[in-house]
Amino acid sequence: MDLPFVPLQHIQDFLLCLARVIALVASIPAFTSSQIAGRIKIGLAVMTSLLLFPAMAPFTPKVALSLTEFGLFIVNEVLLGVMIGLVTQMVFAAINFGGTVIGYQMGFAAANIFDPQTTQQLSLMSQFVNILALMAFLALDVHHFFFRAIIESYTVLPPGYLDFSQRAVQELMRLASHMFVLGVKSSAPVLALLLITNLVLGILARVFPQLNVFMLSFPLNIGIAFLVISLTLGATFSVLRREFDTMGDNIINLLYLLR
Repeated sequence: MDLPFVPLQHIQDFLLCLARVIALVASIPAFTSSQIAGRIKIGLAVMTSLLLFPAMAPFTPKVALSLTEFGLFIVNEVLLGVMIGLVTQMVFAAINFGGTVIGYQMGFAAANIFDPQTTQQLSLMSQFVNILALMAFLALDVHHFFFRAIIESYTVLPPGYLDFSQRAVQELMRLASHMFVLGVKSSAPVLALLLITNLVLGILARVFPQLNVFMLSFPLNIGIAFLVISLTLGATFSVLRREFDTMGDNIINLLYLLR
C-alpha cells in the first residue's frame, strides 16, 4: 500500500539505494573511526541516498517485491557496498603492515598505542604511517570517487545482480597478495638503511669489544629511520597517489567481474 504522497516503488528504490550507500560509507577509511558518531554516518548515508536514488530508479526492480525477496536484495546490496570498501581497506592494511615492520626494526616492538579507527592496539609507526596515508587519501579527494562509484555500480550491477564467480574470487586474491607487496615496498627504504646500520654496528662490535653496541643501536636506528622517512615522504606520496588511482580501476574491474 502506498503512503500518502509517497508511492511504494519510491520507498523500495530508496531503501535499496540506502543499503548499498550505508555499507559503502561504513567501509570508507575516513568514516570507519569509532570517534565519528553513528548518527553522523547514518545521516550522511541517508542524505546521499536521497540525492542519488532518483538517478538509480531506472536500474531498480519495477515490481513490488515480497518481504523475502526484498530482504535478499538488501543483503545483496550490503555485501556489494562492503566489497567496494574492502578494496580500499586493503591499501590501508598494506600501509599498516609496512609501518609495523618499520617499527619492529626501529626497536618500537613494545611501543603500542590505541587506534581510534580500529579500536585496537597498533604499533607506533603503524599509526604514524596510517595517519599519513589518511591525509593523502583526503588531500587527493579519493573519498569523492566513492560517490561516483555508487552510480557506476548501479550501471554495472543493478540490484539483485551479484555473482561470486571464480574470476571475482581470483581478483580478490590478487588484490590481497598485492597488499603484502605494497607493504614491503613502503617499508623497503627504511629497512635497507637499518640493515646497513646493523651491519656496520656488528663490525664495530667486533673491532671495539668495549663499545656498547646494544645501547648505541637504539637512538641510532630511530634517528636514521626518521631521517629516511622524512627524505622519502615525496616518494611515499607518489606511491600512495598511484595506488589510489589504481584502486579506482580495481573497484570498477571487480564490479564487472561480479556481473
